[in-house]
Amino acid sequence: MIQAIGLTSNPRKELPPAVDDVSFEAHAGRVTALLGAPGAGKTTALGLMLELQRGRGVTYFRGRPLHRIPHPSREVGVLLGDVPGHPARTVRGHLRMLCAAAGVPGRRADEVLEAVGLVNLRDERLGILSRGMDRRLGLACALLPDPHTLVLDDPARALSVGENRWWYGMLRAHAAQGGTVLCTTADPKEAARIADRVVTLERGRVVADQDVADFSRTRLRPRVAVRSPHAARLSALLTQEARAAQRSVEVVRESGNRLCVYGTTCAYVGETAFRNGIVVHQLADETGDMGPGAGLTDREANDGAHQEAHPGADERAAPAGRAAPGAGGPSPSATRAPSPAPAPPEHATGGPQRVHATAARHHPGASADGGGSVSVPSGREAPQDTVGERTRPAAGARSRRRAGAEPGTGRVLPPPITVRPAPRPLRPLRYEIRRATGVRTGYLVAAGVLVVSAVTAVLLARAGHTPQPRLLAAWPRELPLPPAALGAGLLGALAFGDEFRHPALAADRGTVPRRLGLLAAKLLVASAAALLLAVLTVGCDAELLYLVYGREAVQVRADWLPLGAGWLGLVMGCACAGVLAAGVFRSTTAGLAVVVAVPLLVGPLVDKMTEWPSARTPVPVSERLSEETPFRWAFGGEHRLDAVLRLAAQPVGGAMALSLAVLLGAYLLTDLRNRVR
Repeated sequence: MIQAIGLTSNPRKELPPAVDDVSFEAHAGRVTALLGAPGAGKTTALGLMLELQRGRGVTYFRGRPLHRIPHPSREVGVLLGDVPGHPARTVRGHLRMLCAAAGVPGRRADEVLEAVGLVNLRDERLGILSRGMDRRLGLACALLPDPHTLVLDDPARALSVGENRWWYGMLRAHAAQGGTVLCTTADPKEAARIADRVVTLERGRVVADQDVADFSRTRLRPRVAVRSPHAARLSALLTQEARAAQRSVEVVRESGNRLCVYGTTCAYVGETAFRNGIVVHQLADETGDMGPGAGLTDREANDGAHQEAHPGADERAAPAGRAAPGAGGPSPSATRAPSPAPAPPEHATGGPQRVHATAARHHPGASADGGGSVSVPSGREAPQDTVGERTRPAAGARSRRRAGAEPGTGRVLPPPITVRPAPRPLRPLRYEIRRATGVRTGYLVAAGVLVVSAVTAVLLARAGHTPQPRLLAAWPRELPLPPAALGAGLLGALAFGDEFRHPALAADRGTVPRRLGLLAAKLLVASAAALLLAVLTVGCDAELLYLVYGREAVQVRADWLPLGAGWLGLVMGCACAGVLAAGVFRSTTAGLAVVVAVPLLVGPLVDKMTEWPSARTPVPVSERLSEETPFRWAFGGEHRLDAVLRLAAQPVGGAMALSLAVLLGAYLLTDLRNRVR
């Protein structure tokens, strides 16, 4: 069950908030539709519910706000906007990466692929999937941790009729098994077809909260659509005959040669046109939309007008749909029909309207076609036990939950996860390894670094006057960092790139999950990749120099150990700086910029600080330790400690250490701020 209370977004400048005091409930075992035109605030409301946007209000998922749930992805399955995923990643690889993030077995990926019908496309890249397959993958990602609640933002947008039917069959199957489904849509007829309850938003406020039967009765009306080159003459004839026969028929003239006739049938309009010799180009039954304010009583309409005129008032407009079935029709002040003419009173609708309302009472969610016939979405006949307003599956439905099938739809959901593994420290590490190795970006960056380093080393050796350490590292004096360090910084900055562009854990706090376990995994994987890149760079440069210039170019120096430690520390420090900077500034470009700024800006500052004169002569640490401690370091450990400290005292090393400390502190502060928010 979802309980949204007082959701209000932060206004921008002088504009009113996109969502203002929105409150509603979505019950378990039912599909709730959040209806509204584009710009009504549906997506913003979902962002506030999932704590992805800043604002006021609170949302409870089965009695707990999202930030109080230990594993949000196991409680809420989310699909917002496009499907999260790198275009070069395979379908199965993407799902296995999310399996590691959610802490479920890797075989779960194959189960959800079979449920959504993507088994044959499991080895395809995400970038080549069609719109329909892309949305199916989004549902697979949402169902992966076996969540109780599904929150989806216009899931069937721009899909074919067949894909729409499949989508809403899956949502109905999830609701029939006891889950909660909340989805947004902009089509009132679609909302009446798929949902059990419809919450209507207009300009960021709730204007109606109705069962689907009341929604269909008060907002949707059957009508006859007519196109004729003599539309004006046909309109006059229909109005004249209806007045003579004392029938409640309304004719609305729309743009061009189109008419919308309410309160009659296609047969009557066609016979009238035939008797008078009028050519008809189109004659069809439709379901008309009466606008978001349909069904409001006069008092509710006045309250809504008062609230519109005084946004800061304490009075709140009562939601529509609370009146008895025999209440009066919509008032002109509360109804905005799609045509210029005012909507007729409720008694103006003829037989088809009464048939539609009666059928809707017996079949929640039923929708009437233009001819008055009723279509009931599949899966509505599943038996349910009702207690108050909360519904739960009956015993037969609970047994089908174990089988994974929902009757009447043919939809098979993935089997439930009965035993969840306990949280392990290696879970974020497994996720990060699959994320880093699932695309070719890292391999291409490493290959580019090796090629550039080898060519640069050969050119530096040909030019001469380059010390051997810089020659093996391919580090000209004109560059602030060698290619290997820049490549390691880029790999580190890309560690958060997937979460920025394609949020893998959208239900977590923010688009980037700020958990220290995940940060440690990213730092570990980035450091290991940088270490491997540093060793390969020196090895490739040395081998190429040996082949081109002989043994003299690659002679081993006596101080190779501190030089090697300094080289590894520089490359790994750049990788860690890229990870932390990208996590703090939420940008891959900013992460790489910080890596480059360390030797250009921070390095000279540290160099000037170390050049200040001192009245005392520094004493090596090894001598002070030998004087103060009775034991001696084994295998010359004090000299190695001196070498490490001298490396840290260098301008670049000191700048790197200072930058890492500052970035780590900033990351921890942002994490603490998110936790107390």
